[in-house]
Amino acid sequence: MPAGTPKKVKKRSKSVLKRIRQAERRTIHNRAKRTRVRTAIKAFRRALEARDVAAAEKLLAPTLSLIDRGVRLGVLHPNTASRYKSRLTLAYNALRHLAPASA
Repeated sequence: MPAGTPKKVKKRSKSVLKRIRQAERRTIHNRAKRTRVRTAIKAFRRALEARDVAAAEKLLAPTLSLIDRGVRLGVLHPNTASRYKSRLTLAYNALRHLAPASA
């Protein structure tokens, strides 16, 4: 386009504007839910790294529950949730079997 030529702007319908508002709201909600899940996973992994069996045991059920809730709310893919749960449970069981040997 030559300089100074007005750019064509398509008029947005009311439904498009509403969809934009809805998408922004959902983005904020989904980000908060995903952050909550990831924070719980990080706390659980910190307990595992510290080899704190008691803390890990206390955090295991709530963490797995939050992961399941993430799937139900649509912020996590079911396969991703299964992978997280599997790896966290394997790590927890490994720590539990190591703890009596080192004590």
